Amino acid sequence: MYFIGVDIGGTGVQAGIVDESGSILFRKECTTNVNSGFESIMDDINTLVRELIKENNLSMDDIKSIGFGVPSFINKKGLVTCVNLGWHEVDFIQALKNRFPDVSVYAENDATVAALGEAKFGSMKDKNIAVMYTLGTGVGGGIIINGKAFTGANGMGSEIGHTVIGENYFDCNCGNNGCLETFCSATAIIKHAQKLIEEGKNSKIIELAENNLQNINAKMVFDAYRENDVVALETINRFKSYLAKAMSGMINTLDPDVISIGGGVSRASDIILDGIEDLIRQQILYKKEDFADIVCANLGADAGIIGAAFLN
Repeated sequence: MYFIGVDIGGTGVQAGIVDESGSILFRKECTTNVNSGFESIMDDINTLVRELIKENNLSMDDIKSIGFGVPSFINKKGLVTCVNLGWHEVDFIQALKNRFPDVSVYAENDATVAALGEAKFGSMKDKNIAVMYTLGTGVGGGIIINGKAFTGANGMGSEIGHTVIGENYFDCNCGNNGCLETFCSATAIIKHAQKLIEEGKNSKIIELAENNLQNINAKMVFDAYRENDVVALETINRFKSYLAKAMSGMINTLDPDVISIGGGVSRASDIILDGIEDLIRQQILYKKEDFADIVCANLGADAGIIGAAFLN
């Protein structure tokens, strides 16, 4: 038997046929036509999955289940609201059941399914309590307990990017102030570097950005950090201090076996992991005790497909 994982994004949908070892055997993708509406997108996903099966000489009888990762939370009624997809309280679960009546279907937040993939076959494999932070444009995450995705009583759990950890000089897109996302995302890194340069601090980052503040990206800041640039050092050290603060709170609350860092920002793992355990130890309650291993995710973009495939 095989599993299918589907990772739904704002620009594209990735689908893969996965075997029991977690290997993606076949994959296919399509564009997310956001302007076409919910039902049309669901029809495209239906076509994508069925073509994936047919093109690889399989039938639905060969598929044990189909799992879906969606960039939103799914409430206990199966409804999804997702601004990036133009969905407002759409009945996502029922739409899946209507299109795939002969196979079990499951769905979860995309960051949660990525965490499940890492817990099943990646950086958090064989750990009972595992937490993943996905640091990209925003901050997502997932909590896996005994091999199962934890999402709370109402489906709203694991939104660790919106844990309020301090007061910031700009609000989060969610409307609150002080969310982790505003301190530890690529967006946050860019904004802080821009702020320091606008305040008059000299930096080679602006040279890398061809003298245009709007061209700055997180990679430039990390590259400048490696050359001891003052703005980069202040920006990244601030980022790491808040990441350590968030992780220490997670350790005090859950005492996980492992915390994994994924997302685009994790490409600078050499910088992020350097000294992070010392920063965490300063803030955890039991400072002399062992605590979670801090690692970087290793499944990359495949984590979403693999994790979705193993939802149940």
